[in-house]
Amino acid sequence: MNGEKEQVQFSRFRDFLRKFKKQKTAIAALLVIVFLGVIAVIGERIAPFGIDEFDYSSILQGPSSAHWFGTDEFGRDLFSRILCGTRISLLVGICAVTVGAISGTILGLIAGYYGGVGESVIMRLCDVLFAFPGIVLAIAVIAVLGAGIQNVVIAVAVFSMPTFCRLVRSSVLATKESVYIQAERSLGASDARLLFRHILPAAFPNIIVQYTMSIGSSIMTAASLSFLGMGAQPPTPEWGLILSTGRDYMFNAAHMTLFPGLAIFITVLSFNLLGDGLRDALDPKLSD
Repeated sequence: MNGEKEQVQFSRFRDFLRKFKKQKTAIAALLVIVFLGVIAVIGERIAPFGIDEFDYSSILQGPSSAHWFGTDEFGRDLFSRILCGTRISLLVGICAVTVGAISGTILGLIAGYYGGVGESVIMRLCDVLFAFPGIVLAIAVIAVLGAGIQNVVIAVAVFSMPTFCRLVRSSVLATKESVYIQAERSLGASDARLLFRHILPAAFPNIIVQYTMSIGSSIMTAASLSFLGMGAQPPTPEWGLILSTGRDYMFNAAHMTLFPGLAIFITVLSFNLLGDGLRDALDPKLSD
């Protein structure tokens, strides 16, 4: 029985790989994300200058052979700061979505499987959170908790949670009355076994796609909060904060907004394109 199940799982995985290989744009996006991940790990080691290495003789200098992305208002190397800021931006986005995905998945499982009053309370909470635009809700959370990277993670996780909750709940409702679930229940399977061995795995494809696409929007939201002064604080080399600083020098030092803006754009676009590719590869309704 286990051998047959493993064979089916391997066959599905092989089918997924075959479909994903046809998504050339998604593969390119994945390569960019892998590259960004490597930069996040080794960025500080390969940066040509320190993130707070001042050079007052090179203030607001444009791109050159010495400073590839130019310098900021203190003469700090912009390339080094963006390079080191990759780790912060990626970690904030990934951690926030992970917290939101885990909490939303748990609530979605409870709401979809058990129903009743618990489902009503959970779904009404999601409706309340959905009533606010994501950035507005994040600003409200930051206003209560205060500025800082940790609070940005919490704020982004709060508005990510209801999306995962509704997604998982709908999958549970579609799966829990299936014949094989009824058969397992009649054989005495516990609720925990049904939820985590059968129902949750059925929701994994949708969760993975939503998780991937949410990282891009989370990075954008975190950068927006830092841009507004509610996220990372100086001298942290976070992309949104660098972009916020550069807006005061847009007319005489446009490179200060161009390069951090490009870093955010490329990262968000890559995660969105990867999510699109995963969705197409995981959707059984789409033909080869």
